[in-house]
Amino acid sequence: MSEAQADTPVSNTLKMTLKYGDVTIQLRPDLAPQASERLRTLAGQGFYDGCKFFRVIAGFMAQTGDPTNTGMGGSKLPNLPAEFTQDASFLTGTVGMARTSDPDSANSQFFICFAPSTFLDGQYTIVGQVTAGIDAVQQIKKGTGSNGQVQDPDSIIKMVVV
Repeated sequence: MSEAQADTPVSNTLKMTLKYGDVTIQLRPDLAPQASERLRTLAGQGFYDGCKFFRVIAGFMAQTGDPTNTGMGGSKLPNLPAEFTQDASFLTGTVGMARTSDPDSANSQFFICFAPSTFLDGQYTIVGQVTAGIDAVQQIKKGTGSNGQVQDPDSIIKMVVV
């Protein structure tokens, strides 16, 4: 690695393109350094391009990041340890890492809150915050039933580090 590369600051900003418009996500490495690095890495590889919002619950959140679009898949990278915090809350536009019942099972899936969801505080990793384009997020097609499974779900067109 050249000296110039070593001095280049790492971007903590992602741009996610939806059919409703662009969404800017500011990652929070101060709260979740490993999860922030994971989203940065996967976005840089094009991993999220075409991923569907397979689970979307009105008034709560939209979940994506599973290449199988089943809610069971992830990347080939190892699962991440929990990076829970009491220094921030799940508010409108907060981006959290999805996981199973095992706190150390986050991998590639994430969700974006439609509304304050403080009952998640201290139980899920906060990895970022939508800083522009929340109106596009709010338009993501909602699912039905208590689990929010979506028929013909919306997708991430492209997600990149900017």
